[in-house]
Amino acid sequence: MKSRVVTWLALGLILVGAAAIRLRLLDLPLDRDEGEYAYFGQLLLEGVPPYAAAYNLKAPGIYVAYALILAVFGHTTTGIHLGLIVVTSVATVLMFVLARSLAGPTAGVVAAALYATQALNPKILGFAAYAEHFVLLFVIAGSIVLQPLARSRPPLLLVAGGLLFGLAFVMKQSAAAFVLGGALYLLLSTGGDPSTGDDQIAPWPQRLRAVALFLGGAVAPFVLVCLWLLLAGTLGTFLFWSFVYGSTYSASLSASVGNLGGRFAAVAPSSSVTLALVVIGLGALLRDSLRSRKIFVLLLAAASCVGFAVGLHFRPQYCLLLIPALAVTAAIGLDALGRLMAERPHGLRQAVAVSLVIAAVAQPLYASRDLLFELGPAQISRLIYGRNPFPESVPIGRYIREHTAPGDRVAVVGSEPQIYFYAGRRSATGYIYTYPLMELQPYATGMQQAMIREIESADPRYVVFVRAVGSWLVRENSDKTIFGWFEQYQQNLKRVGVVDIPSRQETVYRWGDDAATYAPRSDVWLMIFERGRKP
Repeated sequence: MKSRVVTWLALGLILVGAAAIRLRLLDLPLDRDEGEYAYFGQLLLEGVPPYAAAYNLKAPGIYVAYALILAVFGHTTTGIHLGLIVVTSVATVLMFVLARSLAGPTAGVVAAALYATQALNPKILGFAAYAEHFVLLFVIAGSIVLQPLARSRPPLLLVAGGLLFGLAFVMKQSAAAFVLGGALYLLLSTGGDPSTGDDQIAPWPQRLRAVALFLGGAVAPFVLVCLWLLLAGTLGTFLFWSFVYGSTYSASLSASVGNLGGRFAAVAPSSSVTLALVVIGLGALLRDSLRSRKIFVLLLAAASCVGFAVGLHFRPQYCLLLIPALAVTAAIGLDALGRLMAERPHGLRQAVAVSLVIAAVAQPLYASRDLLFELGPAQISRLIYGRNPFPESVPIGRYIREHTAPGDRVAVVGSEPQIYFYAGRRSATGYIYTYPLMELQPYATGMQQAMIREIESADPRYVVFVRAVGSWLVRENSDKTIFGWFEQYQQNLKRVGVVDIPSRQETVYRWGDDAATYAPRSDVWLMIFERGRKP
């Protein structure tokens, strides 16, 4: 009884500690992905279905999740990050439950601590409300359902597990790797119960039936999403963006090597203790006599790696998909290390274990102590994202909101969807990102022409033009038609605002008449144009 109280007290401290750190970051300006999700969520709450008024290749589940967060916590940056606290806290508890079922309550606490810490890690943008956090919530929950299934494999639990993995997929397509991993686990595992040591091999027909039930459950959320979008009239747009255009969204093999190497160099040094425990855990798993547990953890790790590698971009937030496998494997590694020291005094074993856990948790927190404990929201945004105009989007959005009526349209010529969210105004174009227009893919020119037509047809009251490398990612051979078009288009507009970002420490704002004559001093700036109201 006493050990159970200590275990739950430790878990409570982990949750409170992680939440306390996140509470300090509530007002952190939204980045582009968060702005996209928030704007889509805003549209949903206004009755506009996904892909009707804004386009992107993400699956719609994350937009529904954001709509729920906005409805509960409010249409603010603070509300979004409060929602993230809830999501990561629940995922941490689920991580404890999963690891406990695999290796006992101590392993559960260790895995929960590592999960909560790494889910905060600024090196992988863990403080932001990315879709990966929502994917993991359902993946861990689904893993809890699948992993301990007895040899009888109850059909309802198999379908329930599939549903949870399917919900992860509609949050983001990279979760397909976990769906495949779950199916392979049911196909390859023994069907025994690890908690009792029952590791007998189930017959093939039973295993195939289990896989079919699981996949049936996994497909159901996607089918329901397609039915919803079909009734809403946006299914074709969703399929084009998510799968047709989405199939072109990948880095070259040569670029991917550099992406992966750069990501490892950026993340590994601040998590070396955890990675060392992971190596020990992998060695212990390979020698594990319990086949079901071995297969489960190794497949979880493999699925995490595949999800991380989708598209070969290896972006920082993609590393979030690796956290559950790392946390579980590191906890198993710590347990294995304890067994290797079985002949040592009990006090020494405990001291080593506690020291390693403290080091694994403290290392990434200490490496990013300035962001997590010291700097203000705008400073953190600058340190992480450079001169990308995320802090500046707040006053720009406020200006547009204060100078427009709810029915007025706005166009942002650049990839800054957070401006629409802050302004609370609808976009004049569905192209809330301009990255696809600059990519070397077969639809780029057509997308530029479509964006131009939509803006001209909507006749927006305000237009924001963004001059920032990170907002366009122009390639040497990109079609630059849209820039020439805007040079002509702006001649019929009045410049009413200029936001110039000469350095990470300085932003210059000019509004009204001052904006009309101001010449930006830097290569990163935004200009706000107004069209006069028609009589």
